[in-house]
Amino acid sequence: MPGWSVVLTSDRGSFTRFGPSSVLGYVACMPARLVPRFFMDRFFTPPIKDVDKEGRALYAPYALRKIEASLVTNGITDVAVVQPERLEKAVSHNTKIVGISVHDPRGLDPVTFKLALLFGGGKSWLEQFFDELGDTISRLKRRYNFKVIAGGPGAWELARDRPEWLDVLMLGEAEVTLPPLVKSMLRGESVPPLVKGRDPKVEEIPPILGPTRWGEVQVTRGCPRGCSFCSITPETFRTIPLDTIKKEVEVNLQGGIRNIDLITDDILLYGSSKLRVNHEAIVKLFTEVKGTGVDGLFWPHISAPAVKSSPRTVQAMADIAGYDFDRSVMPVVGLESGSLKILEKYMPAKAFPWTPREWSDVIMDATAIMNDNYIFPCYTMTIGYKEETDGDVQESIDLVQKIIDHDFMAWIFPLPVIPISTTRIKDNPFPALERLPSKYWDLLYIAWTYNMKVTRKLAPRLAGGKGVTGSIVRFMIDRIFSSIEWFFRDLKQSKGKKSLEFSNININNTVGTIRAILELGRLSFKGHES
Repeated sequence: MPGWSVVLTSDRGSFTRFGPSSVLGYVACMPARLVPRFFMDRFFTPPIKDVDKEGRALYAPYALRKIEASLVTNGITDVAVVQPERLEKAVSHNTKIVGISVHDPRGLDPVTFKLALLFGGGKSWLEQFFDELGDTISRLKRRYNFKVIAGGPGAWELARDRPEWLDVLMLGEAEVTLPPLVKSMLRGESVPPLVKGRDPKVEEIPPILGPTRWGEVQVTRGCPRGCSFCSITPETFRTIPLDTIKKEVEVNLQGGIRNIDLITDDILLYGSSKLRVNHEAIVKLFTEVKGTGVDGLFWPHISAPAVKSSPRTVQAMADIAGYDFDRSVMPVVGLESGSLKILEKYMPAKAFPWTPREWSDVIMDATAIMNDNYIFPCYTMTIGYKEETDGDVQESIDLVQKIIDHDFMAWIFPLPVIPISTTRIKDNPFPALERLPSKYWDLLYIAWTYNMKVTRKLAPRLAGGKGVTGSIVRFMIDRIFSSIEWFFRDLKQSKGKKSLEFSNININNTVGTIRAILELGRLSFKGHES
């Protein structure tokens, strides 16, 4: 197989379908020493092996498909998207550039950082996968002397800790800036080591040319709420034209993908102006996408204020998409904080069209609306601001307790706030055990105790079917998640110091893997007996 001039890839943490449910991808955020490789390869982050007759990936992460489309539409046609496992077969002396998309290469994403904090530190699987890709690239670069360019949502992490094999790091969006940069590199011209991309207009964003791993299709880009901890600034919000969306849906359908994932930072802001829900635009979006012949219609993010402001739109979405328990949606939703002080300082527009003082009512009403329509939110909270006190965290605990008291179907994840370098809190210190408010551990215990209850209720949905993999995942959820309450109780009582005891545990080895497999077999046998 001859090498292409430009080869695009990402590490396994992105180039996977995450087993039976994308929610299980969060296992890759765990310290690698606590999850055996066998389980990552088989259940949580299995490789995507499908290729065409020339060796290109048949299905790929959406970010790589957008880069591919941007290059091809600008005349750079000798380009291929390949799996990281096939990189050695894809490059040759003909290869001039290897481009990689990065998500969380240094483990600084809030979820990854939190899990490292809780479980005694150590390299996460996401970091491990990136390092493995880096080793491959470094070795191939010595042989073929190509240039390497990296970008994506995790690029800011590489600006802090840059690998020696990386030639160009790109921050920001790529559609406008990347093609001329690649052309310069192909001509052998000198380019700067750090490049900032200009945000494209919607007409400058070409549709994808190949199917994606989960049938991803972007419908909006950016968020106009302007929270200080978020790198997405208000002026970048755009709604993607419906014609472009339908073209990308068709590309996925032609690739055999029947479920479509509408990529957005808030599905209810599609077609909106000034944070006002556009009911007609959303109904038209769902109706026309569903009318193309797709089976499932899902999306990753929604906001509580938008839900509360237009319950009829949420119900219309659910009716058109046909949501029920087995076809439910589990989007990430920002709960952030129950503290009025924190809300007013760091996210004053979060509750719009309501005020921060009404935040608790917004969350409760929105959760009820979502649950009525088979939408089970994964609430994320940001904890650890410089001014945050135990009193502020107690207000967050009070809000979480309201959710629990109503027995809503919702997860709650209190995450340490991360000072991403492209945000307004970039100069804040990174979270540390000794700097977190002591009440954080009470909040964590309350939230995770409830999360385990919700997870067990939703185990059939998370397992994704009745096959062998689904059965194993269900047993893991039922037995493991239901038996670790002691851990969060000890974290609460020790104010986090219990996590240090995990720093020397390593089951990611042959003995650990065998023991884990035997234990799952024992649980499986026991389950069939009961």
